[in-house]
Amino acid sequence: MIAKQVVKRFYNSDIAKDTNIMDFFHKNCELKWNSSKGYRTMNFEGIQEMLQGIQKSYHSFKYRVSHLLEDDNIITTRFTVYATTIERPEKEEALAHFISIWEVKDDKLYKGFEISQLADISAESLNSYAEIKV
Repeated sequence: MIAKQVVKRFYNSDIAKDTNIMDFFHKNCELKWNSSKGYRTMNFEGIQEMLQGIQKSYHSFKYRVSHLLEDDNIITTRFTVYATTIERPEKEEALAHFISIWEVKDDKLYKGFEISQLADISAESLNSYAEIKV
């Protein structure tokens, strides 16, 4: 499978409902993430813990990708995360905007670099993240 397909399949998933979500990650993966709450590095177990927390807290947790760029086995994405909470499954909200860079190895997400900020829910901002066909 080519790297872009691997990343696209991951971002087309609903993390809150996909019980096999860790199948996308290489056992030796690492994610370096600059968020509005600071910098952190996670390995396979750290990513698994974070995703389990998402599954406990959200009814749905989806990515809406605006850009998906490929350079060999390095894939860059720009997206907004939308979620519904367990308490309010009828109200989907934008949570955060991201840019991620993933190196794919053995058809798995291997080395990731992300930067994120809380979602700006203005129409102009959300429209700039409108989904495109990739």
